[in-house]
Amino acid sequence: MSKAIVSSLYDSDVFRMACRQFDKAADAINLPEAIRDRTKYPRRCLAVSLPVRRTDGSVTVFEGYRVQHNLSTGPSKGGIRFHQSVTLGEVAALAMWMSWKTSLVGLPYGGAKGGVIVDPNQLSQAELEHLSRRYMQEMVSFLGPHTDVPAPDVGTNERIMGWMMDTYSNHVGHLSPAVVTGKPLSLGGSQGRREATGAGVAYLVKKYLEDLKIPINKATVVIQGFGNVGSETALALVGYGAKIIAISDYTGGIHNAKGIDVQKALTYISSQRVLKDFGGGEHITNEDLLELKCTVLAPAALERVITDKNAHKLKCRLLAEAANGPTTNAADKIIEARGDIELIPDVLCNSGGVIVSYFEWLQNLSSFYWGRDEVMEKLYGILDKAKASVDAQKKKFGFSRRLAALTLGIQRVADAKAARGLFP
Repeated sequence: MSKAIVSSLYDSDVFRMACRQFDKAADAINLPEAIRDRTKYPRRCLAVSLPVRRTDGSVTVFEGYRVQHNLSTGPSKGGIRFHQSVTLGEVAALAMWMSWKTSLVGLPYGGAKGGVIVDPNQLSQAELEHLSRRYMQEMVSFLGPHTDVPAPDVGTNERIMGWMMDTYSNHVGHLSPAVVTGKPLSLGGSQGRREATGAGVAYLVKKYLEDLKIPINKATVVIQGFGNVGSETALALVGYGAKIIAISDYTGGIHNAKGIDVQKALTYISSQRVLKDFGGGEHITNEDLLELKCTVLAPAALERVITDKNAHKLKCRLLAEAANGPTTNAADKIIEARGDIELIPDVLCNSGGVIVSYFEWLQNLSSFYWGRDEVMEKLYGILDKAKASVDAQKKKFGFSRRLAALTLGIQRVADAKAARGLFP
């Protein structure tokens, strides 16, 4: 008989949320007890201290993490987050979700995630570079093109990935572009990678609106979070003909029922860095933004923003989870009971980023590069296949769409672990 473990190392609200999702999915597919904990809990983690000399001559020690959830299906894959609220439990939960995501869309990866407790906006450019390079230096023996391949996430970008790739390459003594993805094109980045997550979200929104018989040129869209994912989702949806009526960042939201000029908002952010005082509409709070009447609501910021406090107030027809874990388990139950909101779960909805990261990794390993049209065509083909498998699973077993996606991802990881056996 297997003995279940209880992890205190990763204990947090978000990790418990991810574990409850796993337990529900494992019960739904009758996952054998002997394989459950091996599939559920992270394989390993590393916590590091990161001393950085500041521009005033002082030294600040930051704390960083990397969690590798699953290495049974290939090298682990996942972003690195620079944010002041990072915790080891959050990183572990994100690594777990990445395992199900890569598995669901058929990539030869396991899940991983990294994070540093820092507000990158409070660092100078030189300090940010020193922190990025120090993080990679501490992780050199833990990462590699065939072990664990990081990518950008909240608070990081392609420039930071370039610094990290350079640090790793200097350590191993040769150029190693495949050690990270999401790099600048000049360093082996892929065409389409920067917009991949948002483009994937928008593509799936378009597909599900077609299923609902809602013309996309009649759709109104609210996007919470206007970083890379939120802004690229907005641009792609505008390209399809949708109207963006509200956007937000951590400083608050902008609402304009007649439509927001997304390009104008991006130009404003490029100079001001935040949406605060942008004149494109009425200013509202992030909380009020989530409750606006719209066709599509896309939370594209941090996790756990849709809760049992606001789930019954949502006025959207389609909830597209552009962020990881934006909907709590309690909110999930409310939305499911309501029955009037279609959900595109995060492990499917925002998988475009890791899919094109996979393409970038392949191109780096082969030193053969593709054009943007080829990248996007391959991305949409994988998303179509994943959507079809999720919807078939939903119909076959009467599952919610989230449960259908999770059961597919979890089953494939469990099957791989069972097939490999247990090393003595």
